[in-house]
Amino acid sequence: MSDPGAAVSVVIWGLGAMGAGIASALLGKEGVRIVGAIDVDPKKVGRDMGAALSPPRPGTGIVVTDIATALLKDVRPHVCVIATSSFLADVLPPVKAAVGAGANVITIAEEMAFPQAVDKGVSAEIDRRAQEAGVSVLGTGINPGFVLDTLIIALTGACTEVTGIRARRVNDLSPFGPTVLKTQGVGTTPEEFQRGVDAGTIVGHVGFAQSLSMIATALGWGLDRIDEVKEPIISQTCRQTPYIEIEPGQVAGCDHSARGYIGDNEVITLEHPQQIMPEAERKETGDFVTVEGTPGVRMAIQPEIAGGIGTMALAVNMIPAVVAAQPGLLTMDMLPVPRSIMGDFRGPAFGGSQGGGEGVRGDVK
Repeated sequence: MSDPGAAVSVVIWGLGAMGAGIASALLGKEGVRIVGAIDVDPKKVGRDMGAALSPPRPGTGIVVTDIATALLKDVRPHVCVIATSSFLADVLPPVKAAVGAGANVITIAEEMAFPQAVDKGVSAEIDRRAQEAGVSVLGTGINPGFVLDTLIIALTGACTEVTGIRARRVNDLSPFGPTVLKTQGVGTTPEEFQRGVDAGTIVGHVGFAQSLSMIATALGWGLDRIDEVKEPIISQTCRQTPYIEIEPGQVAGCDHSARGYIGDNEVITLEHPQQIMPEAERKETGDFVTVEGTPGVRMAIQPEIAGGIGTMALAVNMIPAVVAAQPGLLTMDMLPVPRSIMGDFRGPAFGGSQGGGEGVRGDVK
């Protein structure tokens, strides 16, 4: 920032549930201000941003626009927070536009948590563009971005040797709407579930390749391959949420797992079963990590860290670190330990002395 006394200026790109939540959180913070909002929904364009928030906040003074390039050129924000899609291909144009306007970027797109796992060429291009513009680009969120990668990496810091990692995140899909439930196969038959997996319409968890690659890179491991498995969670009971009702024999969710190998040795196992109303069959939610090594480490968090608010929090709390970082494409393991920013976003702890990017590194062979 050229003026150390100026508030950190932010543009929010995408005012769905996540983007609106991020905006609401930022409105309550000191030393940071929203200077623009972008969305393509005609019901939001031209209206005050506050109308898109929950609860609504009248009179924010920020008018939502769908003309992104003009807004970014006009307000020249320090940071653009992109909350539009899970996938690298979808967020690449917004990332390029923000970087081209000289803005640092934080996106909650799952594939951007470690985009090298999707496309090394595109990742190198983002890194080059960011370095040329003197800005940083980071993908973050609760998972990937924290629970099944950054948190695990931090736990290995207490080990002199690590021989294996096993982690499991069990969460409840009940609060989610029809779009998310469809991608998890909820309400299908087992046969329909398999057809959806084969067709790519049932995706399970997006981000396993990113988390596995980030952990391996941070520990200095070179993974030879990653295997993923998606299996249906078949309900034995009737279950009902505000959005769906299922009968015994129907699919309640997706049991998705991934394994990373060095040669034939399985060194990282990540599991993420997601279903509606797990308590209906006495399943407890939580985040569980086992680090096999010297010493061994076991961690259990129950219930699981809330996914929605956790993702919003990480997007907000990483702003000072991204602004202070060296230019380039970043991943969470390259930045200081995440923390909740309860003071001024311009505080002395974020005056530019933090570690920064080292460029694109780390591949799956």
